Amino acid sequence: MTARRARKSTTKARPKRGTTRKPATKKWSARVTRESDALTLEDKVFKGTPSQIAKSLKRSAEHSRRRKSSPYRSAMSMLTFYINRAGKNLSATQRKKLEAAKDKLREAFGKAA
Repeated sequence: MTARRARKSTTKARPKRGTTRKPATKKWSARVTRESDALTLEDKVFKGTPSQIAKSLKRSAEHSRRRKSSPYRSAMSMLTFYINRAGKNLSATQRKKLEAAKDKLREAFGKAA
């Protein structure tokens, strides 16, 4: 019985395709918030009170001709996207305000919590 030998590769290991990254010059999430295909948002929309945020998102979603789903889903998706992308950089008070804006948005569209 002969023992099989593992073949040694004479070439150096190459990195897998697509693993090298180019350094990002700007944050893509900020660009999405600014230039969304679904909604045209007002400036500093996420800086107001929860009711102001909800009203602004509702107005933007209802007036948009580019959105692909219902106004409610588009507005809620944009708010959730903003919360998720902010991540750890979002203070507790800002996160609380944005979560309250979700509730106000549900009320504005007549959806149950």
